Amino acid sequence: MAGAAGLTEPAVLARTKQRLFSGDTGDSYVVADTQFAQAKWIDDRPISPETKSILAPFNHVRLGSGYPDLVGVDCLDAELLAVDRVGTEPPLIAVEAKGHASGGVDVERGVLQAYDRLHEANVAYVSAPAGAVSQSERTLARELNVGVLGVGPDDLQVLERPRVVGNRTTDEASAIRFQAGAQGVADQSFGLNHPKNYLGVAVACSHRGDTRELVAEHVVGAVDDAIRGAAFLGLVEPSPARLELTGLGTEVIRFAVRHYGDTETALQLFETWHGARTRFIDDQPLWGELLRRVVFAYPATELLVTELQQRHDDCTEPASLVELVEWLHEHHPTFAVELFIRGDETVRERVLTGDGRLRRQPLADGSVYHSPTVFQLKSMLYHAGILTERGAEPSNLDPTADRWQLRERVDRWR
Repeated sequence: MAGAAGLTEPAVLARTKQRLFSGDTGDSYVVADTQFAQAKWIDDRPISPETKSILAPFNHVRLGSGYPDLVGVDCLDAELLAVDRVGTEPPLIAVEAKGHASGGVDVERGVLQAYDRLHEANVAYVSAPAGAVSQSERTLARELNVGVLGVGPDDLQVLERPRVVGNRTTDEASAIRFQAGAQGVADQSFGLNHPKNYLGVAVACSHRGDTRELVAEHVVGAVDDAIRGAAFLGLVEPSPARLELTGLGTEVIRFAVRHYGDTETALQLFETWHGARTRFIDDQPLWGELLRRVVFAYPATELLVTELQQRHDDCTEPASLVELVEWLHEHHPTFAVELFIRGDETVRERVLTGDGRLRRQPLADGSVYHSPTVFQLKSMLYHAGILTERGAEPSNLDPTADRWQLRERVDRWR
């Protein structure tokens, strides 16, 4: 990257991301605005592949009245904040970057933009080349509770430290919090497409034997995938010592004991389901209804069901995957991208324009989609009786023909 005297806004932002967002904790996620995914910056200087790789993934997230250059969730170092944080939930962080361009470095504008983001973020920063930040701009930032970061040739200085504040939750902010949390869609969130495997982890977790051995013996050989998926569904919480059941996971145990007397008998039942191809709720109605409750507790499910129902109200024809993503992007743009589109920088660059609009043509390519959503999650919704069709691997996916339709739609009489 260039020295401080020639730092462009993308370069400033890349260094800022490296300093603020460590990625060391599980509850961490950050996106850069889609304008930084383009080949060249405003003054026609190219954005280097190295810088774009650091900034990826990209999304166009609205906070306040605009779109911050960087928005994410992470636990900040103490030296970045004016006071110790209260509470354990990582803050939602917004960053506005300013760099050298033909018109100079407008740090004051960055301070005001960052202040606007505090309507919905917990903490906001402006980041700029260190030598471009004046004392008056630091004073303004201090009065507005905006942090100031000075980027140098080889370091980043904390010039003003902000306080963490509360905020109101909005749809866009919730999408980033969702991705940063334990249930966010990651490349490996759901590795198995039959939900009985995740229920089986919860049952095995309450048994007196070794959980991993019980899962391998009675449920599925892909033990790591089963445990990871059970955690994403909110059934268990992994800890260094052992798996811990959540409240939802404990309800699975109560169900098993109520209907089968003990968890050992219930576990033996899972062996009979190996290789089952029929819809789970049709083949095992009681377990299927339990599964429906578990799957509906997953945050993405309610959003999908609500929007599919709304689309049915407006258009009775089933939605293809392309049409669903376009519909969701119109109403919940950040969720639509994070839930369906892979975070790979080249994929986001293909699918999103610089101002965050969708390009329709790439959406017809199955390889741009998150497999955990279009394959595993959709298959679970199928087995729970929510959707009419199961999912497909992105390599076998025709997004223009892949139907997303509620099995039980509610007709609204007006």
